[in-house]
Amino acid sequence: MARQPQSARARSLTRHVAMVRLTLAATGACALALALGSRPARADDLVIRTMGPVSYVCGGVAEDERAALTAQQKNYNLGVQFTQGAEGEYLSDVAVRLLRDGQEVASFRSGGPRCLIRAPEGNYSIEGTYKGEARTVKVSTGTRDAQLRW
Repeated sequence: MARQPQSARARSLTRHVAMVRLTLAATGACALALALGSRPARADDLVIRTMGPVSYVCGGVAEDERAALTAQQKNYNLGVQFTQGAEGEYLSDVAVRLLRDGQEVASFRSGGPRCLIRAPEGNYSIEGTYKGEARTVKVSTGTRDAQLRW
């Protein structure tokens, strides 16, 4: 069967319908992204990792993550925040080593500017390395507001 040519009006209507479908699809995708992205972080969204006797969780880039970490703080006995510059801009992707009596107890890379750590009672050094430059702070369990600044 031979196909008959479409009229200009039919072609215009076809293009209009295609544009409406595309707009609806894009609007739906944006709405879904906003809904998922704007949902407050819950404590179970934060990834808790364990290395030997030490557990830790890092995050806090967004305000909802900071709130979730603050809510979980009572479950950890150490906390450290990573910043840079005079304004205290947040840093993530810091190589972290937890040392006790000069021996490494745990090492990990921070997934945000704040890390909460649960470790056996005692005194520790938290060493952070960012862009090849190391900083160290001495802490005791119960210290949740240590800071390393570059």
